[in-house]
Amino acid sequence: MSIGNRILILGCPGSGKSTLARALAARTGLPLEYLDNLWWRADGTHISREAFDRALGELLPGEQWIMDGDYSRTYEVRLRAADTVIFLDYPEAVCMDGIAARVGQKRSDMPWTESALDQELVALVRNYRRDHRPQVLALLQKYPDKQALIFTSREEAARWLSEL
Repeated sequence: MSIGNRILILGCPGSGKSTLARALAARTGLPLEYLDNLWWRADGTHISREAFDRALGELLPGEQWIMDGDYSRTYEVRLRAADTVIFLDYPEAVCMDGIAARVGQKRSDMPWTESALDQELVALVRNYRRDHRPQVLALLQKYPDKQALIFTSREEAARWLSEL
């Protein structure tokens, strides 16, 4: 199966987007772009939306990339540029476990180490299926020319990756 050269990975915080992105980049050799590293500064502040949009606009025309990050306000522009969209459509409990497990862990996809569970992030995970999942599914229907892979468990995604 060909997955293309521009792969977008979407999903709730804690779903394992970055883990899958790293494994996919290692398997394919495609360059990996972490949107969290684009948005966040090492001190926990972030750049302006305008600066983020400019930087994103420079990445999207690239011939090859794996783009990791949900950032719902940019779903459509990124989806239009992608060949393939991987959506990690996991239950809330899986994602809650994911955000809890990364507290205190140094990560390549974030410019700082989280020292405590962020309550805004907890709220985002709790509301993801209501607030963001419908947007992703609607956009996948709107752009049927995009290859869409929807995984409902970590095991399903790992099996696909091992068969790639």
